[in-house]
Amino acid sequence: MKHRILAATFACLALAWPALALAAGTKLELPLLFSDGAVLQRDRPLPVWGQAAPGAKVQVELDGHRAQAVAGDDGRWSVRLPAHAAGGPYTLVVRAGTEEKRIGDVLVGEVWLASGQSNMEWPVATTLHAKEDIAAAGDTALRHFKVPKSWAATPQAQLAGGQWRMATPQTVGEFSAVAYAFARELRQVLGVPVGIIDSTWGGSSIEAWMDASMLGLDADALEQKMAARRAADERVESATRARLAAWPEVDPASDAFASAQLDDGTWAPIAVPSLWEAQGYAGMNGVAWYRTRFELSAREAAAGITLGLGQIDDSDTAWVNGRRVGATANAYNVPRVYAVPASMLRAGLNTVAVRVEDSGGGGGIAGMPAEIFVEPAGAPRRTLAGDWRFRTAAVTVSTADDKNQVDTLLYNAMIHPLQRYPLAGVIWYQGETNASAEGAYRYRDQFKALIEGWRAHWQAPSMPFLWAQLAAFGSGGDRLADGVVLDSPWATLRESQSAALALPATGQAVTIDVGDSHDIHPRDKRTVGHRLALAARHVAYGERALVHAGPVFRSAEADGAGLVLRFDAAGGALAARGGGAPRGFEVAGADGRFHPAQARIAGDTVVLRSDAVPRPTLARYAWSDDPVQADLVGADGLPASPFRTQAW
Repeated sequence: MKHRILAATFACLALAWPALALAAGTKLELPLLFSDGAVLQRDRPLPVWGQAAPGAKVQVELDGHRAQAVAGDDGRWSVRLPAHAAGGPYTLVVRAGTEEKRIGDVLVGEVWLASGQSNMEWPVATTLHAKEDIAAAGDTALRHFKVPKSWAATPQAQLAGGQWRMATPQTVGEFSAVAYAFARELRQVLGVPVGIIDSTWGGSSIEAWMDASMLGLDADALEQKMAARRAADERVESATRARLAAWPEVDPASDAFASAQLDDGTWAPIAVPSLWEAQGYAGMNGVAWYRTRFELSAREAAAGITLGLGQIDDSDTAWVNGRRVGATANAYNVPRVYAVPASMLRAGLNTVAVRVEDSGGGGGIAGMPAEIFVEPAGAPRRTLAGDWRFRTAAVTVSTADDKNQVDTLLYNAMIHPLQRYPLAGVIWYQGETNASAEGAYRYRDQFKALIEGWRAHWQAPSMPFLWAQLAAFGSGGDRLADGVVLDSPWATLRESQSAALALPATGQAVTIDVGDSHDIHPRDKRTVGHRLALAARHVAYGERALVHAGPVFRSAEADGAGLVLRFDAAGGALAARGGGAPRGFEVAGADGRFHPAQARIAGDTVVLRSDAVPRPTLARYAWSDDPVQADLVGADGLPASPFRTQAW
């Protein structure tokens, strides 16, 4: 997935492997979570901690409750206030010697941590329901704390930044869309303040959110991995800089490279479509140019063309024969399609020039080969995929962008500083980055280790942990033979997620019906937040009779030429979305070769048959990256989770 880096964050962390230490000194300091507008967890003893001058007497007060401590030789101190019912606003007062901090507008209610990669990070402003959600925002008791993207080689005591913000039309567009929909429903149901701590980073791997113990590494093993990674980063950066040495920097705003008469013979070849990181420019961000040519007949030139330039990461300006034909800003997953009038074209060779600006993460002309084309009016589309010419204008080189995929680094900077701050629970949306052939299997153990590890560090063994299962998406990762899926990393990762339901106080929101075949970031985040809220109401808030999940596969039994699948479903009722017979099922016999199955609902069972499999023994459902046909639901409309009756 695409991820962005905030320069200020890395300036704060010094863009280096040594961790940011909590400075010792005389100034009274609190964790940034204890700041104006904070939401504190109700009905739990409330720890408050920080730093002051060594030996200073520290007094803490909230709504008439007081506690005190003495700062140790290292300046650290900690107190515990008694549990407090929901309410507010209050003022949290902390005094140390002659210093005093007054934290105003503090509410007490429910605090949830939202974490994961870009589908949890995705902001309200770019969702399906953005306009109405922003217009309707105005709940001062719903608040959001955004943890900046940051990383560190060792566990940190303080966050790199962040502040509490209440939900208003001016602010809510930047909130995590899934977390906002989740929190808004809890506000309506519980009637108490709700705070969301948003600690997310697009493109992050699960390993980055785990500490060494969760990964099964001791200190020496971890340091060896870190040393190897540092050395690899240095090699990558050196190789990229060597490639760039042939081209002096030029004004990135100049359009001199757009000229049709320009001699680009000294430019480098580059494959299009492909991110430039995969073409030998790893760690590069900034502005670079692409050029190619295409040929038109006199009739085609006189009719005009449509030019397809793929999905450009992040922004582009395009020229044909030195004349500008279009531009798109900050839309890395949007195919560029520009109309080029006859007045800009000529019979014979025509020149395309594209200036690309990348702000972080992957960069360049990407997408699918079919999206790179020239299409004359009234004539067949012709591909422009292949070797183009390439050079940079003004770029920087740093491998900092990929630190969201390095073991422990996000945990150290974005999770560890949050611990001790009491939570109602965690909502999690991550897994796309780990959905590789090997990673999808490893995820089963990793995910359980992360859940148990976070609970242990919060000293809350039954802390509710809820997650969104991966949505449908045409990842291209399925391994096929004769049109049949042999192996699907995305389906396997969904299975690995579901396996964590064996842990207590867990819940899963199935989202295969709200995915987008062409976009890894489906825009309907409201449904995802709603389903997570249903899980929270059941798991965390005791609504045991609430239907919070769709049908769950229980068992399979051979019945002659058929296979009978039994499900746990609310009210014992199954249905197909939209009516009719359910789809998305496959069966196999002793040879393990799967074939599409005809399915029939009978109460809480689904009976499967296939003319191609006389005696079925195995079944699977929605077993692909993009199971668009899968439509089994419960009586309440919640979708069944993908499954297979037996692992192979």
